[in-house]
Amino acid sequence: MTETGKTPGSAPDVQPASQPSPSPGPAPAPAPAAMPATTQPRSARIRLVSSILFGGVALAGVLIVLYAWQLPPFSSPIESTENANVRGQTTIISPQLSGYVYEVPVQDFQWVKAGDLLVRIDDRIYQQHLDQGLAQLGIQKAALDNNLQQRRSAEATIVQRQATVANAEAQSQKASADLRRSNALVTDGSVSKSELDVTRAADAQARAALAEAKASLEIARQDLQTVIVNRGSLEASVKNAEAAIELARIDLSNTRITAPRDGQLGQIGTRLGAYVNSGAQLMGLVPHPRWIIANMKETQMANVRLGQPVTFTVDALQNRKMRGRVQRISPAAGSEFSLLPADNATGNFVKIAQRIPVRITVDNDQDEIERLRPGMSVVVSIDTSQDGPIPPDPVDGSVEQQH
Repeated sequence: MTETGKTPGSAPDVQPASQPSPSPGPAPAPAPAAMPATTQPRSARIRLVSSILFGGVALAGVLIVLYAWQLPPFSSPIESTENANVRGQTTIISPQLSGYVYEVPVQDFQWVKAGDLLVRIDDRIYQQHLDQGLAQLGIQKAALDNNLQQRRSAEATIVQRQATVANAEAQSQKASADLRRSNALVTDGSVSKSELDVTRAADAQARAALAEAKASLEIARQDLQTVIVNRGSLEASVKNAEAAIELARIDLSNTRITAPRDGQLGQIGTRLGAYVNSGAQLMGLVPHPRWIIANMKETQMANVRLGQPVTFTVDALQNRKMRGRVQRISPAAGSEFSLLPADNATGNFVKIAQRIPVRITVDNDQDEIERLRPGMSVVVSIDTSQDGPIPPDPVDGSVEQQH
């Protein structure tokens, strides 16, 4: 027989021999499975460490952003920009006249002194213009001298006409006296009526001659006035001829194009025998003065003042650091000087940070300053925590003090 609850073929229960038989009575309820004692504190520590790591990463990210944008507590008195270039007084050399190039005694990138010949244009036509002007001046001066002779002749004619008037007056007086005597003698028959008529005719003729002489005198006076008035016109003609000669001399001198000041030439844009027009670009001249134009954002201009020290690095010189000072600040943003200023009164508006040009002088007591060339890119840093004297203008040494 098998025990109740046992199935045939099942393994019999094995009881250890050392354990006593259980006491009769009801069996206790099974206890729940207990968790390990270290599991719950370990998970709390993991959550704490994860929170600390996440907070640290987030804080580091925020600090990196603040540092990158130079925001508090990482704000710096140094205002920097890469939008900066070396500038100079680059001058474009152009002719005032048209003509064929007769001589080009300079080469590309040559150093020249003020007054050195750069280009000479064929001057034969302009030399002839000068000779023509000189001849015209001679003609006008001769006409002016002739006017003086005409005036003297007119004055002599007036004297002659005055003498003629005096003679006519004398003849008229004589004829009038003869007429009075004939009228007195005709009553007693001493003078016939025919003789009286002759005397009357002579008196009338004398009066007419006197009137003619006076008219001739007035004509002579008017001729003198004409000569005097004409002299003013002739003097103006002489001055006009002299001005034409001066213009011809200027044109002749403009056939020689010389360097306006010391400096280095750019590429020569013309060659011997080429025909050039007035205003054509022949070459460029770059004199010595150099300065920096830094286009600062308007948000960087709060503490920028004249005279503050500046450091800048030059890309072309392996980021060599140089010094300078703030000399000028533009009176308006660069957009105000554009050909087509922006009009924000219509349409959608997108705010864009404007740029304020700042002029920076370069200290002369530095190595390799001669290697600076207009157009080079630089990175400018302005120290707004320091002040200094306003540097003088590099051209004439004068500076307008800021009020």
